[in-house]
Amino acid sequence: QVQLVESGGGLVQAGGSLRLSCAASGSFFSISSMGWYRQAPGKQRELVAAITGGGSTNYADSVKGRFTISRDNAKKAVYLQMNSLKPDDTAVYYCTNMMRGSWGQGTQVTVSS
Repeated sequence: QVQLVESGGGLVQAGGSLRLSCAASGSFFSISSMGWYRQAPGKQRELVAAITGGGSTNYADSVKGRFTISRDNAKKAVYLQMNSLKPDDTAVYYCTNMMRGSWGQGTQVTVSS
């Protein structure tokens, strides 16, 4: 059974930074592609960033150059460093194991203008 627990969300002013963490349990983490999604009120859930087991990354155009996804396979953890935050980044952020199809409970990120 795969469990994912996000942390690190909060309230920040525009231009600020936050670092989200996702702690994973279960097998095959090191070979699993992991991702961060977000869902703003009234909008569909969208992919923010993803990272393969080998460390290849991809990002939504809206966050390129501002967000960085990384992973620590020894700790079974995935991170999302978010810089230069904008009010449009306000959403619930979810961690997902893309290979296993599991999701965390989400962490709220609110960016004030």
